[in-house]
Amino acid sequence: MSPASDLIANSLAAGRCLLLVLSKPRRGSAPYRKVSLRPVIVKRRELYQATYQFPGKETHENLDGFGAAALVARLLPGVFEHADLFTPEADHTIRVRKGVLQIKSGPPTRKPTPALHNRSKAYLIPPDVPCPFLAAIGVMTESGQVRAAKYHKFRQINRFLELVDDVVPSLPRGRPARVVDFGCGKSYLTFALHHLLHDIHGLSVNILGLDRKADVVADCAALARRLGCPGLEFRTADIIEHDETEPVDLAVSLHACDTATDVALAKAVAWGCRVILAVPCCQHELAPQLSSEALAPLLAHGILRDRFAALATDALRALALEICGYTTQIVEFIDLEHTAKNLLLRAVKRTGQDERRQEKLEQYRRLKQSLGVRSFALDQEPMMKSGA
Repeated sequence: MSPASDLIANSLAAGRCLLLVLSKPRRGSAPYRKVSLRPVIVKRRELYQATYQFPGKETHENLDGFGAAALVARLLPGVFEHADLFTPEADHTIRVRKGVLQIKSGPPTRKPTPALHNRSKAYLIPPDVPCPFLAAIGVMTESGQVRAAKYHKFRQINRFLELVDDVVPSLPRGRPARVVDFGCGKSYLTFALHHLLHDIHGLSVNILGLDRKADVVADCAALARRLGCPGLEFRTADIIEHDETEPVDLAVSLHACDTATDVALAKAVAWGCRVILAVPCCQHELAPQLSSEALAPLLAHGILRDRFAALATDALRALALEICGYTTQIVEFIDLEHTAKNLLLRAVKRTGQDERRQEKLEQYRRLKQSLGVRSFALDQEPMMKSGA
């Protein structure tokens, strides 16, 4: 990506864009003559209003900073050849010259409104502030600029950290917090976890990233050494074979395929984890079992059957965790690069007895029965064998 693309994307995501106007469309490239973006506040949300100018009419849509950045990335330089970006610091004119975006900057001519002074979203990892691990994985430049092509990953990392940040009070103080990340892969989010817990919250941590691929583990371990991440370790291991002898406070399972998510959940429960976070990946176990006369029109279509089976699987997982003593939420995440699934199961261990456990167990049984589910992976785990 060019410096001009990074400048525009960072200005939009950081809430520093006062006005952006795209003009001079390429012949036959778009039905509209001009597109402009300006900051607006809608229901207390800080957004950008995109105005599309057609011959004789205008249309509008509201976008967040990342959506606005994605829109501009699609339109410049593919559709428009000229852009004017106004920020509190400077006015920038961007032009396409022989396929290259060139910038000319000058003194600012627009002043932010009072509301705009507070527009920047309080990201746990803010744009324009250098973050060593994000620079190391190519999401940021060394100076802290988020690369335009990496805004989806930057947004994903921050969203993940928001979901973890809510449960940080459940983690221990006075001893290192033990974290196990099942199937960590390239470990973008493992490094993000370390940054949140150690660098932002100042916690002593003991984080273990597990993956079956030895070369990936070696790369992650080398990066951890280069960045100087205390308490961060990577190990080649399989989810099924790995076990822990010390208490585990937080278990993370991201994009574990099919029933591997269930294995991770069962291990986390067996270890008595205070917090469990899971983003399931592909789910094949329930789809061929589903049988319901009432749902026959839905189950007759393969794509609907598969999607419904995935939702039913996550509902059963959430209920199973409730039965095992956790307060469980299913929250919207952001699509991981490995999977289109965008649901995250977040479970926090309760204290004391749950008087509704038997009721939840009956709900679990009835849901399986109503869907024609004969077997479910979690039923075979010790966590559920006592009653499911």
